[in-house]
Amino acid sequence: MHIMFPSQNACSTPTSFLLTGIPGLEPLHIWLSIPFGSMYLVAVVGNVTILAVVKVERSLHEPMYLFLCMLAVIDLVLSTSTMPKLLSIFWFDARDIGLDACLAQMFVIHCFATVESGIFLAMAFDRYMAICDPLRHTMVLTHGMVGRMGLVALLRGVLYISPLPLMIRLRLPHYRARIIAHSYCEHMAVVTLACGDTKVNNVYGLSIGFLVLILDSLAIAASYVMIFRAVLGLATPEARLKTLGTCGSHICAILVFYIPIAVSSLTHRFGHKVPPHIHILLANFYMLIPPILNPVVYAVRTKQIRERLLRILKAGAQVR
Repeated sequence: MHIMFPSQNACSTPTSFLLTGIPGLEPLHIWLSIPFGSMYLVAVVGNVTILAVVKVERSLHEPMYLFLCMLAVIDLVLSTSTMPKLLSIFWFDARDIGLDACLAQMFVIHCFATVESGIFLAMAFDRYMAICDPLRHTMVLTHGMVGRMGLVALLRGVLYISPLPLMIRLRLPHYRARIIAHSYCEHMAVVTLACGDTKVNNVYGLSIGFLVLILDSLAIAASYVMIFRAVLGLATPEARLKTLGTCGSHICAILVFYIPIAVSSLTHRFGHKVPPHIHILLANFYMLIPPILNPVVYAVRTKQIRERLLRILKAGAQVR
C-alpha cells in the first residue's frame, strides 16, 4: 500500500519507497539502459569466465588466483544487487521497492564493498609474503589459510554493516517522503528522508567508511612500501621488473576499486554544486567499473589466464 504525504513536514510509516533511477535524466532512461545493460552483461561474462578458467586450470590453484575468484564472486554480487533493479526502472518504470527489500539491498551493497576491501588487504599480504618472505609463502598461505582469510573478510563485512539497516529499522520508522533520490537504496539516501534524530546513523556510517577505506588502504600502502624496499634490494633491473610485474595486476585492481569510491565520496560530501544526476551516475559506475575491469586486468596481465583463454577460444573455433 502506498502512503502519500500531505506536506513536507508530515511524517508517516511507509511500507515501500520509490527509487528515482537517475534524477534529472528520466527522459533518457531508455537510452541509458543500453550502456548500463551492456556493461552489466560484460561484467557477468568476464567474472564467470575468470571463475571457470581458474577452476579448470590446476596451475592457477594458488593464493593469488583463489583471492581473484573471491573478487569475481563479490563483483557478481555487487553488480547483481543493483543493476537488474536499475534496468527494470529504465525499461518498465518499476520504481517501487519494499522497505525490507530496500534494507536488504543496502546491506548487500555496503557489506560486499567492505568484503572486497578486505580481500584486497589479504591479496596485499599474499604479495608481501611472496616477495619479502618467499620461503615461508607456501607454508603460511595454504588453501586452508586462504579460505579462512576470505571468511574473516566476509564476517568483518557482516559485523560492520549489519547495524546500518538494523538501526534504520529499529530507530527510524517514520519518514517525511517515500521518494529516494537514487537508483538504489544507499544508506545516506534513505537516512536523509527519516524523521527523528539521525545523528547516530550518520556517525556510524562515517566511522565504518573511515575504518574500511582509510585503514585498509593505509595497510595496503604499508605492505607495498615493504615490497618496494625488498624489490630495490634485488641485484639486477630485470629481477626488479619481473618481481614488480607479479604485483601489477593487484595494484591496478586496487586503483580500479578505490579511485571510483574516493571520487564518488568526495563529490557526495563536497560537490554541492555538482548536479544530482552526476552523483548518481558516479555511484552506479562504481558498481560496474571494478566488476568489468578486474577480469580484463587479470586476463591481460596474467600469462596463465591469457594462455588458457586462448586455448579455450581455439578449441571453440575448431569445433565450429
